[in-house]
Amino acid sequence: MKTINDINFSGKRALIRVDFNVPLDKSFNVTDDNRIRATIPTINKILKDGGSCILMSHLGRPKEGPEEKYSLKHTLKKTEELLGRPVKFAEDCIGDEAYKISSALKPGEVLILENLRFYKQEEKGDVAFAEKLSKHGDLYVNDAFGTAHRAHASTTIVAQFFQEKCAGLVMAAELENAKKVIEKAAKPFTAIMGGAKISDKILIIENLLDKVDNLIIGGGMAYTFFKALGGSIGNSLVEADKLDLAKDLIQKAKTKGVELLLPIDSIIADKFAADANTDIASNSTIKDGWMGLDIGPQATQVFSKTIENSKTILWNGPMGVFEMEKFAAGTKGVAEAVVKATKQGAFSLIGGGDSAAAVNQFGYNDDVSYVSTGGGALLEYFEGKVLPGVAALEK
Repeated sequence: MKTINDINFSGKRALIRVDFNVPLDKSFNVTDDNRIRATIPTINKILKDGGSCILMSHLGRPKEGPEEKYSLKHTLKKTEELLGRPVKFAEDCIGDEAYKISSALKPGEVLILENLRFYKQEEKGDVAFAEKLSKHGDLYVNDAFGTAHRAHASTTIVAQFFQEKCAGLVMAAELENAKKVIEKAAKPFTAIMGGAKISDKILIIENLLDKVDNLIIGGGMAYTFFKALGGSIGNSLVEADKLDLAKDLIQKAKTKGVELLLPIDSIIADKFAADANTDIASNSTIKDGWMGLDIGPQATQVFSKTIENSKTILWNGPMGVFEMEKFAAGTKGVAEAVVKATKQGAFSLIGGGDSAAAVNQFGYNDDVSYVSTGGGALLEYFEGKVLPGVAALEK
């Protein structure tokens, strides 16, 4: 697969699929610019070569055509600020007016097209729609790893209309770092899996059992394991239909010689709220009416010791409801252990989504090896699936 470093963009219009699906506040200001910031080096390389950039993305999940709150014009100011230059905006992603602007772009100029998902054809992977998008550029660059697992018009189908296509720097870095973990992991290799449900992580856990030395389980999914082992988990989150699966995973880990670590204790609460009463309990004896909302101090200590002795770390999913301060200590403790291991020479990959948000919240972004921009895409990559957005660039 080519990357933008293999191409000279002089005098060429690059149609770039970026991931500008960023959070906005009530005044439509960007509240987290990480995804925009990540793609700036790709844009700058093309402009430095003497090319121009046409950026296309989705934002949110608009239901029926254009909606003000999902307009990509809200990303314009932030993009201009990060690029240090003016950026043009087209109020549609296809159509005469949009083509007029893109075809008149001069070297060094940047254009953002309106939200692709204002057309239902985008998510349907419509070929005719993809062909219309392709008219904006001379070559195609995909720098949106976060949507590489979707066979949408702009992420996959559009590539067939270009002789020249390549990966942007975000896409290339994501794949390189993922391969480092999945194909070249230094031992001991520890995977940390958190989040609410086993069902969301089953495929990745099964795939990782052949690769890791240690598998740490935290977050809401841990209680399904304790219930499966016959423990009392009070009102904690449980997937009752996944108890046999949890037992099966425990057995598989044992058979493959993988150390499966479950949290010994939890911070429990009498309700799911920031002002709940809290206590600490063993995860086999949580009292009725109470629920586990974070791993406890003992679990944090045990997990941290394993993490600090690791040479490769993959982390996907928080240890608790870290958005509420009372239930953030476990996730923060794990983040601190990952940072410590990284400083000792370990390679640490933070797997997008909530894990990336947590690392960002605690200010550790620059203290780990790599923070992925793609939650779902990275999970599917680790599940061993082919990502359509990547395959389209390899053809």
